[in-house]
Amino acid sequence: MKTLSNAYLLQLMEEASSRATTFSVWPEGDAPGAQQSPVAFRTEEQHTGPSAFDRSVTGVRATTITVYAPDNPNGIGILVTPGGSYRRVVLDKEGSALAPFFNARGYTLFVMTYRLPGDGHAEGADAPLADVQRAMRLLRARAAEWHLDADKLGVMGFSAGGHAAASLGTRYDEAVYAPVDDVDALNARPAFMALVYPVITMHADIDHPGSRFELIGDAPTEAQITHYSPEDRVGVNTPPTFLLHAVDDPAVKVENSVVMFSALRRLGIPVEMHLFEQGQHGFGIRDAQGLPVAVWPELMMAWIASKFPSSAG
Repeated sequence: MKTLSNAYLLQLMEEASSRATTFSVWPEGDAPGAQQSPVAFRTEEQHTGPSAFDRSVTGVRATTITVYAPDNPNGIGILVTPGGSYRRVVLDKEGSALAPFFNARGYTLFVMTYRLPGDGHAEGADAPLADVQRAMRLLRARAAEWHLDADKLGVMGFSAGGHAAASLGTRYDEAVYAPVDDVDALNARPAFMALVYPVITMHADIDHPGSRFELIGDAPTEAQITHYSPEDRVGVNTPPTFLLHAVDDPAVKVENSVVMFSALRRLGIPVEMHLFEQGQHGFGIRDAQGLPVAVWPELMMAWIASKFPSSAG
């Protein structure tokens, strides 16, 4: 795969962002469970690098979705949950950077912010899941606006956002918030999951300590550990899953993807996993350049297309 310069990638991100639109996930702006949270929203400029497209956000109260729509939609939409150790949400490195590549193949991307489990929301550790459930239901309700098939909406998550995505795929029918309108009667199950260097397990030794602390504290019960470990929540209706990880990841151990792969395979859920020798953590698209792992968007899109052969090219 041709190595792309950082300047060219930033140009593509700028072009994609200039066409993007953003809307609120919850009808009142702030999520209902945010009423008791003391946090204030803040944008962190240049958090992941020196450019204008290295933003992250903290103190999310009003969950939003930014739509990156292709010129020729293939009918498949992907809800994107970026990473940030459950302490922040990275907007660009694992958000807007994806748009040029997926849009070129007809995929519509919905990059979301989500509330963080340690910010004092009413749902506590389930605040991110409440947001992603609501987001998937809302996309399903409005799919026709973007020329999408409501049955071809998946989720793609990175790092801690991978945990949020995997939680959606394994706990989509769990009641974690009170319905607010007719949208909440819709199914929140994604058609597929794509998990990139995901935080999965809360079990010690291979957990990501920072994400685990934000979710369940420093002295969780065994019941909490199991409840928030998606590999323990896989069921027969868990959607097909694509897993991607670098073996040399120093932050989120590759065993997170391995245990998820094993849990899915045990129940016969369609699953594909790609492990690369090099990549470290948080490579996204820009930091993957020059490494074999740079091919990952093509691998992922080929896998998604295999699930919907009449749609994706």
